[in-house]
Amino acid sequence: MLVAGIDSSTQSTKVLLCDAADGTVLGQSSAPHPDGTECDPERWWDALTEAGRGLLDRADAIGVAAQQHGMIVLDEAGEVIRPALLWNDMRSASAARELIAERDGAAWWARETGSVPTASFTVTKLRWLAAHEPAAAARVDRVLLPHDWLTWRLSGRVAEPATDRGDASGTGYFSPAAGEWLPEVAAAALGKGVRLPALAGPSSIVGHTAAGAALSAGTGDNMGAALGLGLGSSGGTVVVSIGTSGTAYAISDVPAADESGAVAGFADATGHFLPLIATVNASRVLTSAAAMLGVGIAEFDRLALAAPPGAGGLTLLPYLDGERTPNRPDASGVLRGLTSSNATPANLARAAVEAVLCSLADAIGHLATCGISARRVTLIGGAARSPAVRAIAPAVFGLPVTVPPPAEYVALGAARQAAWAASGALPEWPAAPAASFTAAPDTAVRERYAELRDATAGWRDKLG
Repeated sequence: MLVAGIDSSTQSTKVLLCDAADGTVLGQSSAPHPDGTECDPERWWDALTEAGRGLLDRADAIGVAAQQHGMIVLDEAGEVIRPALLWNDMRSASAARELIAERDGAAWWARETGSVPTASFTVTKLRWLAAHEPAAAARVDRVLLPHDWLTWRLSGRVAEPATDRGDASGTGYFSPAAGEWLPEVAAAALGKGVRLPALAGPSSIVGHTAAGAALSAGTGDNMGAALGLGLGSSGGTVVVSIGTSGTAYAISDVPAADESGAVAGFADATGHFLPLIATVNASRVLTSAAAMLGVGIAEFDRLALAAPPGAGGLTLLPYLDGERTPNRPDASGVLRGLTSSNATPANLARAAVEAVLCSLADAIGHLATCGISARRVTLIGGAARSPAVRAIAPAVFGLPVTVPPPAEYVALGAARQAAWAASGALPEWPAAPAASFTAAPDTAVRERYAELRDATAGWRDKLG
């Protein structure tokens, strides 16, 4: 039996065709998405059609994992009303503050939805739509997430739109602890009641393609990656992903409810929970620094490794595009400690790598509030291929780091879910050997970063 897994991310669609028995990848393809923080979902469908050509028609079952939080609003005819607002769109920051205040503060949100909403969450985008595009808001009949919509399109729009508890848990109007929608929260955000997709179980079949392939429930990208990695209950393993966004997460048997808002209390794709910390700024910090230096990524890595730990005293706060953790949607990057003696390309490259890793080390630390004590890190994402990131990560994290072979783990998880739906049993696919990296902890780098992070808190307010 052959299964296909789809990863519809911020930047592209990736499709894998796998042997359902052992996960062997038999074919793969990709197609790009437009850049930006909003996108017409039809562009994702175009990319899926292109990337899936010659692969999807060979699959007995298909699963879709996609970027979380994106708001797709449909009218009564099922047509898209406006471009989808993506997870990295910061325009609903004030809406997040309004919603928190309306529900007796952060504690209510953490208790009822598992998360305190930020501008990334779908619920805040609904409030933004109601306030800024009331005519569009009045037309909304149904709200879907990116993976829901793509699965529905694969069914020919015949099946009832469905989602899973993993992706649903990133909306802000779902209870991970109860496993139920909170439709009154969505209605309060938009100013009217809306239809939400059916909630499907982890191994459910939610429809079929015109060619007869079964469609699994699908999930969010982080949940898909956890499934692709074969991640089980933590045991001290934390996954750190450095892609367009940065994430740190672990599997938990109990739901999270962090009133500080740092930890998103998500559900996973298997019936457990996935407490997660997300950062807006990750690999793009590295590519932006490389562009500023006028070098390619390979030369950027060489420069970063040529500089001493601590980058000669340079410290970068990597909030180039605002930030989600900490919640500073209006922030920008800050470079501290620049002198004539340390103003070298190597030091700037090193400072950029250390900044991204320090931000994610903070994320790992937040998981302790959910009872997860990190003992080791599994590092994935595009930037995990960077020699500089691999070498510097264990020193900044203060933990041993393993890097599995480069793979499309989100798409692999979607394929594994498809195999589960088709066979009724979650397959145990063998893991490829991972590379291991260790280093003595570099507390000085973390301390300088923390000092800059804390010193810049509230700068916007102080400067008016």
